[in-house]
Amino acid sequence: MKRTDNFSKFAPKKKNSAVKEAIRQEKKKWKKDRSEAIEKKKEAAKIAVAKKTSAAKATSISIRKVDKSMPLNKYVAHCGICSRRDAVPLIKDGKLKVNDVVIVEPGFKVEPNDIVLFAGKRIFPEKNLVYILLNKPKDYITTLEDPQGRKTVLDLLKGATAERVYPVGRLDRNTTGVLLITNDGDLAQKLSHPSNEVKKLYEVKLDKHLSKVDFEKILKGLNLEDGFVKADALAYADPKDKSVIGIELHSGKNRIVRRMFEFLGYDVRNLDRVMFANLTKKNVERGKWRILNEKEIRLLKFMNSSFVKEKKH
Repeated sequence: MKRTDNFSKFAPKKKNSAVKEAIRQEKKKWKKDRSEAIEKKKEAAKIAVAKKTSAAKATSISIRKVDKSMPLNKYVAHCGICSRRDAVPLIKDGKLKVNDVVIVEPGFKVEPNDIVLFAGKRIFPEKNLVYILLNKPKDYITTLEDPQGRKTVLDLLKGATAERVYPVGRLDRNTTGVLLITNDGDLAQKLSHPSNEVKKLYEVKLDKHLSKVDFEKILKGLNLEDGFVKADALAYADPKDKSVIGIELHSGKNRIVRRMFEFLGYDVRNLDRVMFANLTKKNVERGKWRILNEKEIRLLKFMNSSFVKEKKH
């Protein structure tokens, strides 16, 4: 039976081409809406990742808030005053106050709301972490200030940073070469601590040829006044001149390279550190500096981490 109604006769029949075009337009609109929805999701995902990355950077590079108690020497290092090790004598000498009380115990716990004073001024954890490689020249000392008015390595860094930075480890006045300068207290502690066995490579110029007997003695180890020490590696840097020596070691003892050769009766004419913790002075002229890149910083922070874990176990 044929279906009829009162309205169908008034509705004009659509041509097949018109029907197809309508379907085509509908599909086109659906694809456009779908594409816009996908783009919005992608944009939202990008924003979320950017926020997450920004938050991560803020945690690692921006201000380091004290959200729990921290030893006073570590707090001082985080404030960029000096390394944890160098903070110990400052504290023992009564240079630090916590809540207006002089504290002489480096392990004293600083709480989040404590007020810490150094030289009469309140100190705060550093806002920006800075890492500088300096090719140290002679006649500069590696302390922050010198009562005798001698030149310090910080005099070479004018314009490098507005942050308060300090050297990691020391090179004596007449020793040249690689020196790391930063305000990262944690990294300074890691690179200075003997347990991490951070390698240093020196080129030594002696007043005379190093004999084979003394060469072997240095490799086997020497009993100096402050304990036993030996080289990790030793070589004649110039096969034609046996007064030029390359020596690698991880000891952090004061003036250790000079003292090792002096113990055997040699005078060190020149001492140049050519490598420290995988950092070299390549492309950095004497007396010049450069900022470390992110890869170098990352390598320093994770240096020997697996080795140290193995030692502990």
